Amino acid sequence: MTSLANTYPSQVDHAAHSSGALRISLRSAIIGVSGYAGGELARLLLRHPRFSESVPHFFSRSVEKQSEHEVTLSDLHPNLSANEQPDHAVLPFDWQRIDDAGIELMFLATPHEQSRNLVPDALARGIRVIDLSGAWRLKDAANRTVYRLTDSDPQRAAELQTHAVYGSPELHRQEIAEAQLVANPGCYATSIILALAPLVRSGLVDLQRGVICDSKSGVSGAGKAPTSKTHFMYAADNLSAYSVFGHRHTGELLEQLNLRSDQIQFTPHLLPIPRGILSTIYLRFIERVESSTIESILREFYRESPMVRIRKSPQLPQIQHIAGTNYCDIGFELGKDGRTLVLVSCLDNLLKGAAGQAVQNMNLMYGWDETEGLL
Repeated sequence: MTSLANTYPSQVDHAAHSSGALRISLRSAIIGVSGYAGGELARLLLRHPRFSESVPHFFSRSVEKQSEHEVTLSDLHPNLSANEQPDHAVLPFDWQRIDDAGIELMFLATPHEQSRNLVPDALARGIRVIDLSGAWRLKDAANRTVYRLTDSDPQRAAELQTHAVYGSPELHRQEIAEAQLVANPGCYATSIILALAPLVRSGLVDLQRGVICDSKSGVSGAGKAPTSKTHFMYAADNLSAYSVFGHRHTGELLEQLNLRSDQIQFTPHLLPIPRGILSTIYLRFIERVESSTIESILREFYRESPMVRIRKSPQLPQIQHIAGTNYCDIGFELGKDGRTLVLVSCLDNLLKGAAGQAVQNMNLMYGWDETEGLL
């Protein structure tokens, strides 16, 4: 096994980048770089202004997807190749390699079971973790059963679960900054939670009437591994609902919005497009409200959240407006009765719904502007 210890220079690199800001040598690793979210993470980190070019990132496939022959990042993601620039090796995962590389921050773009197993060892090594899977998002064990997770040390896992921070910067900015383990939110969940949180917390929503969330996602949301429902012949020229009454992101909605299961209904759909999520949310208010009141609540709630854009009614977000960005766009239209509301929330499922939000969380964890590397 080749040691990487000699390829990593000292902890701090005082070279300044073109804007004059200090570059640092935070040593990060992406485990699971072969997937769509892992590829987007690599793209964002390689161009992030805070990283020194002299300190390479560590790239690995997920634990069970190893290869006997040498694999490079551009082999997996040709869009990341650059003329006259050295390619980046994608190495088999091994804790000794991680130790030799001096990794301080680990991104896990791995299956849920793998993340559940890797996190205890990473934290024991003093490595901070941003996990893009669903392994650590849910506090309630009943909500977590959808992932069918097993723990080799249930007591240790239960302890770590209590310290895991749900990685929604707009809701948990301060906790993320101090966290050792950040559980990146689900893509559908992000689109719905960000739209609903300000209004639910305002106390204006008639929760007894229930909230309906109708969400549609591009095919990349299902991951890179092909299935019978994501290949071209099924997905093209089609629109299909799935996981009705049982989608694994439902628990996130309940926990983050503090709702009961009978107060919200979430139905996901598969769109025949590569990326993007549009959630249309229907609710009723307890009493009549004005459109200006709703806009004021949304704008005040996200006053210090640069990655959320509020559209002025009746302008509604569209997928083409957020594709390739880390923004979540939120718009609404109020019925003539002043009590019926339609919210529309849009985001890129691979960025604000995954890799971009992970980088946003990293920025907060290290005291940087949360938009760095994302605009």
